[in-house]
Amino acid sequence: MDNLTLLAPAKLNLFLHITGRREDGYHLLQTLFQLLDYGDTLSFQLTDSPEILLAPELPDVPAPDNLIVRAARLLQQACGTRRGAMITLDKRLPMGGGLGGGSSNAATTLLALNRLWQSRLDLDQLAALGARLGADVPVFVFGQTAWGEGIGEQLTPVELPENWYLVIMPPCRVSTAEIFAHPDLTRDTHPIKIRAFLERGGRNDCQNLVETLFPKVLQARLWLDNFAPAQMTGSGACVFARFSTKKCAEEALACMPDHLSGFIARGVNQSPAHHQLSSTH
Repeated sequence: MDNLTLLAPAKLNLFLHITGRREDGYHLLQTLFQLLDYGDTLSFQLTDSPEILLAPELPDVPAPDNLIVRAARLLQQACGTRRGAMITLDKRLPMGGGLGGGSSNAATTLLALNRLWQSRLDLDQLAALGARLGADVPVFVFGQTAWGEGIGEQLTPVELPENWYLVIMPPCRVSTAEIFAHPDLTRDTHPIKIRAFLERGGRNDCQNLVETLFPKVLQARLWLDNFAPAQMTGSGACVFARFSTKKCAEEALACMPDHLSGFIARGVNQSPAHHQLSSTH
């Protein structure tokens, strides 16, 4: 095999509680990562030279800084391969949206090139590499909807009903680093158990702060609230609501104001990338 195309799925944080802060500055949290059947698409072509080429480059992100290129080079170093890759990115997920696009791209790169380069690293080894790139990368490497603790890297797979979601993308970009460094961020939420969340739900501890700093996020959530209870994912900016059927989500999407954009996706318990890899054995 010398080429492979995989979906890099989005995630939603069905809740996000910040329970503390470590001495190194990382925040301790609890969340439920819901994978979606929607995301970016990455195509990989094996090359004989060790170069990692990415096209197109993203605005404001030089190729060497892109998590895709960084993931590929990290795997190259880990497995000692002299092969390279030409990678093509079809970008659909917004940057600064809280959907995990960059982390998912990095994880998908690790999964794809592990296969193409025949590196034979297992998922635990790939996740350990991914954690060096970002706290959200491991959940995409393992490819399962999961309960996350620690800094998001302690994962427990969870089976959820495969609901439909309408995700709205406000016209703004939110910096995760800015939100987590802000003095007004809630950092002392009491930890809960999985069962307690499934019975009573939870909230997003970043939401009030982000809506104060970015009124367009608040406006998008209030609009979506007209159709179903809406909340923010991650550190923003995207907001989402759950619907029992695709038709109900489509009816809400049809009413969306022109200044917003959005998409409908189904929640899945296993990553589409893992399904694709299983079918290419």
